[in-house]
Amino acid sequence: MNALDQISRTVENQKHTVVAAFLPLELSLLNYKPAPDSWSVLECLEHLNRYSRYYNPALAKAIAANSDDKPEQTISYSWLGKKSLDMVRPDNVKKSKTVRHMNPNNSQLGRQTLEEFLDHQTELLQLLNKAKNTNLNKKAIPVEFFKLMKLRIGETLEFVALHQERHLQQALNVKKQLPVNQAAA
Repeated sequence: MNALDQISRTVENQKHTVVAAFLPLELSLLNYKPAPDSWSVLECLEHLNRYSRYYNPALAKAIAANSDDKPEQTISYSWLGKKSLDMVRPDNVKKSKTVRHMNPNNSQLGRQTLEEFLDHQTELLQLLNKAKNTNLNKKAIPVEFFKLMKLRIGETLEFVALHQERHLQQALNVKKQLPVNQAAA
């Protein structure tokens, strides 16, 4: 299985996780916070939505602009790519500070946050399919919080999937802490 197929499988699993684990929950439970400074399930998803609002269009533009290139399906990693991926890996227990405009803490969120997340995943899966005809090693995606630095297309696709996995694990941990008599869903 090549890198794009693995990333696509990860995104499909993430989409399924949201449908199975969070869609059935009542809004009050989706907004439940185990502690005042922690995020609710919806805040975790809103954080991911904010990243998708930036990275999905940036990826679409880069993939379209590089689709004439000789397709390169093996991802090679830059120093920045390796560092970015290491930061967001789900097994990295070190907390990262979120830039303020990407931090949804204390946001008023509704079920549309779930729907938006699922829409972004559908779009990402389409982008992954289109990326099969591009050079994944083109440095074309400006980093969201420091646009002078660029990631390669393949690195960015992997970054998005790993970042989502990290925060979906966080959301699942919040679900485990829901009040027992209400979390039966």
